[in-house]
Formats: sequence, structure tokens, C-alpha cells
Amino acid sequence: MKLQHLAATGILGIAALGAGYYSYSRLLHSPLVTTSIASVAPVSEAVYGTGTVEPERWAKVVPLQRRRLIELCKCEGQVVKAGQILGRQDDAEERSALEQMEINRGQLERDLARAEKDRDKNDAARTEYEQRWTKLEETKSRIAAQKVRLDSLVLRAPLDGMVLRRDGEVGEIAGPTDVLFWVGPPAPMQVVAEINEEEINRIAGGQKALLRSEAFPGRALRATVSQITPKGDPTRKTFRVYLRLPQDTPLRIGMSVEVNIIFREKQAAIVVPAEAVAGNSVQMVDDNRIKRVPVTVGIRGNRNVEIIGDVSKGIPVLSPARMDLADGARIRIDNSLTRAVEPAAAGEPADPPGAPPAATVVAAAAPTSSDPDDAVISAAMTAHIDSVVNDARRSLISNSR
Repeated sequence: MKLQHLAATGILGIAALGAGYYSYSRLLHSPLVTTSIASVAPVSEAVYGTGTVEPERWAKVVPLQRRRLIELCKCEGQVVKAGQILGRQDDAEERSALEQMEINRGQLERDLARAEKDRDKNDAARTEYEQRWTKLEETKSRIAAQKVRLDSLVLRAPLDGMVLRRDGEVGEIAGPTDVLFWVGPPAPMQVVAEINEEEINRIAGGQKALLRSEAFPGRALRATVSQITPKGDPTRKTFRVYLRLPQDTPLRIGMSVEVNIIFREKQAAIVVPAEAVAGNSVQMVDDNRIKRVPVTVGIRGNRNVEIIGDVSKGIPVLSPARMDLADGARIRIDNSLTRAVEPAAAGEPADPPGAPPAATVVAAAAPTSSDPDDAVISAAMTAHIDSVVNDARRSLISNSR
């Protein structure tokens, strides 16, 4: 009996030891996850395009005829008045023809004067007078037309302003396809941008835009949408958008810029990485256990998204989400990879298939030193690349059918 009691006690001890070891091993071998910290950050959605800096008013000076250039002013950067002569084309042939017409007119005038003295003598004299008068008027008309042709070989300023650029040299042959001068007031300036037709409905007058130029690396320049062209280009599938530049802009006429038009923004929102949201919910971490929290996704982006729900700043969430783990499951956190939300980088990968490529979100965490404007630009550029890739995919699928 005593032996049986000892055996039972030993079995219970072994069972308790096994249960303890099992619990310890489960705790030790709980799934290892990575988390991100929900942050409060400004978020913006922007549409990407490319454009060129131009004066708001300007005109090209183009020859109407293809002739050799015999005179061009050296007047780049100089102020000119409308009608001021900027250059001339070879007009020797036209001047020779005009001289012959002038000589012929003189002869006709003398013949008409003699016929006028005799026009009342008889009907034949009257008829001769009328014929000579008609020939003289025809010659005068041809002389006037020849002077117009001569004047068309003179290159004049089309409006008051500055000669912004001069092309061509004396002795070259230039025609209607050759722009010799660009003339206009140097200020105010604007950016003329091309925007994808799929995104044009997001653009409206008065929206602010951020510009990036290779001439000013690392600097976000500002502009405002002033006008949208009513008709798009069906070949390029783009619409033209005009953006007004401030008076103190460092940009120069003719520079190319990348345009990022902000059509929606929020100064403070709860943001998490896009990979942390799955099935309209996020997985919070509470006492080393998963707690699934329903959320509504606001502004979507290629990296970060705004979430609306029972999630506050500083809460750790699984990133990426682990749909294979049940609600309440015990986990271990890899603290070396826990991170706060950061703005998207220019070279980061695009959204996975199915994510909307047209617009993009930027979330710059409050404590970070990154410029939110730079984040808007980089994310808009990524969205534009996504759109181009999707267009190419659709074209490839269409051609393969």
C-alpha cells in the first residue's frame, strides 16, 4: 500500500513537471512578430506630373517664308516694344520686283495723263482712258501687295516685353518651322504641366502644388493651380494644367520641373504602415497577446495609411499583419525591428497589385526630421510610376488576347 502511494505521488510529480515544462516551452516558443508604432502625422494625397516653367504671356517669332537671314539683333535679355525690328530675311528678289513695278507705274501715270487730255474727243478716246486708268490701279494694287511681302521678311517683336531667347545666325536659312525669338514679359511666371487623364478629376483651381527641380536639389518649391485646359490630348492621354509661381521663385524660364499637386491633406492623423492593415482591422499588442481592432482606412498610400478607430498614438501594431494568428494568441516581439511610421522613400517599391495607383499618401511622423513636402513628392512620384506600370500591363494583356 505504501509502495502504491509513492508511485502515485511520483506520477503526479512527473505530470506537474511536464505541464510546467509545456507551459514554459509554449511561452518560450511563441510566434516571433515585428511591430510598428502608430504615430500622429500630417498626411497628404498628391497627383504627380511634369512641366516646364514659362512666362504667363509670351510669343514666338517665326519667319513666314523660308529665306536666308541677313540681319539678327543681338538683343537677348533686352526690353523691346511691340513692332520693334529684331531681324530681316533676304529680300533682294522682292525689292527688284518692286522697283520694276514702280517704274511701270510711272509710265502708266504718264500715259493716263495724255489720255485724259483727249478722253472727251470721242468714244474711242474715252475707252482708251478708262483702260489706262484700270491698268494703273491694278499696278498700284500689285505694288501694295509686294510691299506686304517685303514687310513679311522683317522680323518684329509681337508684344512689349523682353527678348527671352534668340536662335539662329546671320547667313542661315530659316522658315516657318524655325523659332528665332521668344519674346514676352519675364514675370509673372507659371508652370505648364501635363497630368494623366485618370487623375485630372482630382485637380481644381486654387490647390497648392510642390515642385522639384534638379537645379535646386533637396528643395521643395511651391505653386498654385490657376487653370486646367478644357480639352485633353487623346494621343498622350494627358490634360494641361497651369500653375502660378510666386514672385520670389528661384525657377527660371525654360526649366523642367516635377509637379506634385496636393488635392487632399490632413494636418494630424493616426497612421500605420499599409502592411499592418488586413481585413479592415489591425492587430494591437496587449500584454504580449494579440488584440484585433476594427478600423476604417482613410487616406491610402504606397507605404503608410491613415486609420480611424480605437487606436491611439504610441500603440504597437503587428507589421506586417499576421492573419494566421488568432485573436488573443500569445506572441513574442522582436524589439530590434519595432519602428515608428516614417515617410515614404523615393526608391521604395510600389503598392501590391490591387492597390489604387493614381493617388498616394505621405505620412511624416511628428518626431522625424524629414520634410513632409519631400515625402509628398517622393510618394507622388511612386504613384506615377505605379500608374505607368499598370498602363503597360493593361496594354500587354490587351495585345496578348
